[in-house]
Amino acid sequence: MGLGKPVDLSGVANAAWFGLPTFHSPVFDANAMLLIVPVVIILVAENLGHIKAVTAMTGKNLDQYMGRAFIGDGVATMVSGAAGGTGVTTYAENIGVMAATRIYSTAVFMVAAILAVLLGFSPKFGALIQAIPLPVMGGVSIVVFGLIAIAGAKIWVDNKVDFSDTKNLIVAAITLILGTGEFTLKFGDFALGGIGCATFGAILLYALLSRAKTH
Repeated sequence: MGLGKPVDLSGVANAAWFGLPTFHSPVFDANAMLLIVPVVIILVAENLGHIKAVTAMTGKNLDQYMGRAFIGDGVATMVSGAAGGTGVTTYAENIGVMAATRIYSTAVFMVAAILAVLLGFSPKFGALIQAIPLPVMGGVSIVVFGLIAIAGAKIWVDNKVDFSDTKNLIVAAITLILGTGEFTLKFGDFALGGIGCATFGAILLYALLSRAKTH
């Protein structure tokens, strides 16, 4: 009896070595712009969280670079939008890889970024990535997001968050599940993913519980 299905590499064999991605000219739509506005808060919160996570992993205070990180996100999003792409930010997957490899060199990430852009022009490489079995990708995702969750917990410990306070306990517990569980809320065409739900959930819960405590 075999251990599983063999990896299907037919897509890799049939894919071209080089191909140009499809670019789209940007279209300005008022409704779409209003839908994307809340995402700005999410991106800022996500970027801030990632900086704090890297600080916790490296032991080096990176708060002085926070402005650069926000500006970098903004510029990258404008470049992406100019070609019809989506908003971009730092990604938990990349932070998780940093935690797993213990590599924090910006030079290494610059080389990795250049290689990623170049390989993005190869449909054959894209087909190779798609040929990776889903269970393998699922296992990698568990490790990566697990490392991020633990890095977040370390931030709470380092900052001596008082979890004997019910308010802090409820906010941390609920938002952790919303974020890691990719809880999604949909309002018509607008979908608020796990990071968004966790971000707004933390803000609203903390405000409501703080208000209730003062009364």
